[in-house]
Parts: sequence; structure tokens; C-alpha cells
Amino acid sequence: MALIELRNISKTYDLGEVQVHALRPTDLSIERGEYVALLGPSGSGKSTLMNTLGCLDRPSTGSYLLDGQEIADMSRNARAGIRNRHIGFVFQNFNLLARTSALENVELPLLYGSAMSAGKRRERAVQMLEMVGLGSRLDHHPGQLSGGQQQRVAIARALVTNPSILMGDEPTGNLDSKTSREVIELFRQLNETRQITVILVTHDLNVAKHARRILVLRDGRIGADTRNYEEAFQFLHSAESLPEEEQAPAESSA
Repeated sequence: MALIELRNISKTYDLGEVQVHALRPTDLSIERGEYVALLGPSGSGKSTLMNTLGCLDRPSTGSYLLDGQEIADMSRNARAGIRNRHIGFVFQNFNLLARTSALENVELPLLYGSAMSAGKRRERAVQMLEMVGLGSRLDHHPGQLSGGQQQRVAIARALVTNPSILMGDEPTGNLDSKTSREVIELFRQLNETRQITVILVTHDLNVAKHARRILVLRDGRIGADTRNYEEAFQFLHSAESLPEEEQAPAESSA
């Protein structure tokens, strides 16, 4: 059984007189240990798909099996429990607590739903920071760290609960090109050495090409599912060559 199984999953936002079809009926399987990029421009549905995969939002229709467990009909609290146990998130803006040390930021997820002692929490957080190369920055606050170092703290925090899935939402969006390469290399190493399933949302082809599988979204649909970077590139840009009247209107800001 695949780690992730989506069947006829869709998401529609009712805005009164207007319905926004952010994600149209979608089937998708992701195996344990895959490295997948969700690629597409703004409004393509990639963020809506990530929010669904990450148990941040409930779909309007369909079935979502995560490691054999149905997610689609779960309550908000039940989904929160699933996220804490199975999924680590890394965001574009790092989302670190400014007045809190790197160590304390990484410890934070262990305070929720964990019976781990304070000593064990600290030990685990130190291990994660050492793994991402920040063992000498434990007591530094985010303002004392570079952008790349802050993102490494965020990655350590995402990994501290030992999740099976690591999700990145534009994780290199606020980084320069050199630091971006270093962060993407870290994702690759985590995928290969720890067999963590990595799912990255991006509009950047340079980030997507490092994935082993690329899903290209357009107008709320997965238009291409490929392991060939050139194929993904061609599909992504094919709409730009269409006459304006043939291009589907954007229906979502996802």
C-alpha cells in the first residue's frame, strides 16, 4: 500500500455567489521514501494540494488514505494529531519564535502530545540541530542567524518528532541561490539517508529539478506527473504559448 492515496479529492471554496474550484477531482499515489515536487504558478492549486496532503485542510470530496488511515472525514483535532505524529513542515518564512533560542524552537513540537521528559526533549533537539550542522548555535536566537541557518533550524524542528513525511512550502523562497542549493541538498540527504518522504511546493524549476518526481499543476489539476525534468518544463510553459482566448481562466489564488 502506498503511503499516500488520494481518490477523487477536490476542494471548492464557496464565496457566496461564486464557487472557487481550487482543486478539481484528483487521484494521486505517493510511495514511502519518494521525493516529489509540486510545481506550478500562482493559482494552479499546488498550495491547496499541499494543505490537503499535510492535513491542514479537509477536502470537499473524496478519500485520503495516509498510511492506510482515512483522513478526509477527520475532525480538526484529529488531523492535528496526525500532523504532529507523521508530518514535519518547513515554510518560506521559517516561522521561528524570535525571542527563543534555536534549541527551544526545535523543542517546541515535543511539548504537544508527547510524554517526553524535559531532558529527553533537549537531547532530541540537540541531535537534530547537530544533524543539520548547527550544533554550535544552540543558544542563538533567530536574529543572530543567517537566513540559511534559520531555515536549518526550521528543518530540525520539522524533524524532531521523527515524521515519515517532510513538507516544504517554498522553502528556498527567501534564500539566495547559494543558500538555496545548500538547503535543497539537505532535503536530498534526508530523503536518501533517512528514507523520509519529501514533498516540496515550489514555482522554481531549479528547485523542482532536484526531485525524483514532478507533479505540474494547472487550473486545479495535475497536468503532468513525470520523472523527466524536460517534460515538466515543457508542460509548465506550454500554456504561455496558447492564444489568450484558449487559456483557461484562473479560478484560485491557491
